[in-house]
Amino acid sequence: MDYIIKNEKLKLIYESGNGAWTYHLRIPNSEHIEGKWGEIKVSGSIDDYKLESRNLAPTKEGDKILSINNEIRTAINKKGGDTVNVSLYLISKKEEITEKEILDTFKESNVLDVFKKLSELEKKEILDNIISQKIEEKQITIIIKYIDQLSKTV
Repeated sequence: MDYIIKNEKLKLIYESGNGAWTYHLRIPNSEHIEGKWGEIKVSGSIDDYKLESRNLAPTKEGDKILSINNEIRTAINKKGGDTVNVSLYLISKKEEITEKEILDTFKESNVLDVFKKLSELEKKEILDNIISQKIEEKQITIIIKYIDQLSKTV
């Protein structure tokens, strides 16, 4: 596990009128973590409350923040200004599959030459169809489908 923080005491911050982030934790030394809202996921614990796949939010100040909703605050019996014990680890972001990786897979499957003979539009449609999938399993299924199709034209 790639811990961002482990067993650190943090202040539960209260900022009135800050939407879902009215109560939040500012995660120290997290400004180096790249990603937009929804891309940076963490799991871990706050006091004895287990967190699963929660979003860190980027801020203009640098360090990311973690929203602490009423369910969590009630479970740990804490309010704004209180100190909590926090351990968080980064959940590996899904790396986007690259065109090179797709072409390498086609090469290993002995269909790259057939793929190269397709029109530019056909090649683009295949690559876009694979890359646009948000779920890795779906990408793999589509790659296998294209390998099967291309191998039938060899």
